[in-house]
Amino acid sequence: MVAEHGRGHDAAAETVRVEGARILATLIRTVGDVQMAEDAVQEATLAALSAWPVTGVPPQPRAWLTVTARRKAIDILRRERARPGKERDGLRMIELARSDLPPDDVVHDDLLRLIFTCCHPTLSPPTRVALALRTLCGLSPAQIAGVLLTTEAATTKRLTRARQKIAAAHIPYRVPAEDELADRLPTVCGVIHSLYTAGHAPVDGRAAFDVDACAEALRLAELLHDLLPDQPMPASVLALLLLTEARRPARLDERGDVVTLDHQDRGRWDAAAIARGIALLNASLRRSCGQADAYQLQAAIAAEHARAASYDDTDWTEILRLYDLLVSVAPSHAAGLGRVVAAAEAADAATGLAMLADLPPSPRWHAIRAELLAREGRYAEAARELAESLDGPATHPERQHRERRRQIFLQLSMPTAPEERVP
Repeated sequence: MVAEHGRGHDAAAETVRVEGARILATLIRTVGDVQMAEDAVQEATLAALSAWPVTGVPPQPRAWLTVTARRKAIDILRRERARPGKERDGLRMIELARSDLPPDDVVHDDLLRLIFTCCHPTLSPPTRVALALRTLCGLSPAQIAGVLLTTEAATTKRLTRARQKIAAAHIPYRVPAEDELADRLPTVCGVIHSLYTAGHAPVDGRAAFDVDACAEALRLAELLHDLLPDQPMPASVLALLLLTEARRPARLDERGDVVTLDHQDRGRWDAAAIARGIALLNASLRRSCGQADAYQLQAAIAAEHARAASYDDTDWTEILRLYDLLVSVAPSHAAGLGRVVAAAEAADAATGLAMLADLPPSPRWHAIRAELLAREGRYAEAARELAESLDGPATHPERQHRERRRQIFLQLSMPTAPEERVP
């Protein structure tokens, strides 16, 4: 009984995590209110968590949750009958009373409407990212706080204010017109990239990747590219995600331990994803008339790694050139650290250490400095840097990898015992 209860609870949580955004997006279109739709989905989730452990998981969990969410929305509308707009609410109730699932193409359109609504220009950039990650992608406030480098409490307040502003300003729930895309598209692409980045650094730290978050980001990138196939930015974002995701199978060994790029089995890389990513990158570059954006440059760096038959064959001079451009176009701590690694490979460890001194410390900064110090035989210093790198957020596999490296450097730093004197 306990096991069955657990299965029902887990199934409800899994359905909401995977299907919640689709259900919510369509419900928002129907009721016309983000907060009301979220409340209905939340009540449906609670109903599933209560019912499924007792009755068992239904044959079609998504359908059950969708119909229940619609019924909860009807209940909410009925509770608000005193307000104006009863006729419109009646039409909404007819739509909500349906028991069938919306077609996939309708769901896709609803998801795109939702992401563009979350990225409306009247909202601040961090709010757009936070709202889309929460509403469309289902990330928790804690996860969003990790992406935006803020606190969970501040993120919760930001989300509440954003929903209130959408309602008060009557922000339209639609895909923007052609002349609006220039203002809206960069933020939409930023949301997708942020979601993928979050998938590579799960806040719970137990795994190296949140595979579902990465898959959701890829799906959204595909949808955006399908909607705007002639726009260079969606193509470059999709290219970047494909080229990055192609290497994921080789990043962990059979035990779940981190495998660094120089030791990865490149035969495990997804050749089809790499080929498609490079093709999308090339098409994006042609459409942008040589004015590369940050996503194109990051994709170009990933493509250079993908083209190399081995680590020794990597064109680090070209990668350093691309990082130089990236730092000038979109400076960031991550880009600066990538540039340091490329410079160390193209030149030597001393060059990398000198460049690293100009950047602010972070856990990854300490980890990179440790490896560069070790190349110069400064193992005791390297071990101390790795200890510093452990004082901050990191996934469990990454933390284990750094600790193993620290132990190796400690051993290498120990003085060898003097040979016994021969009398």
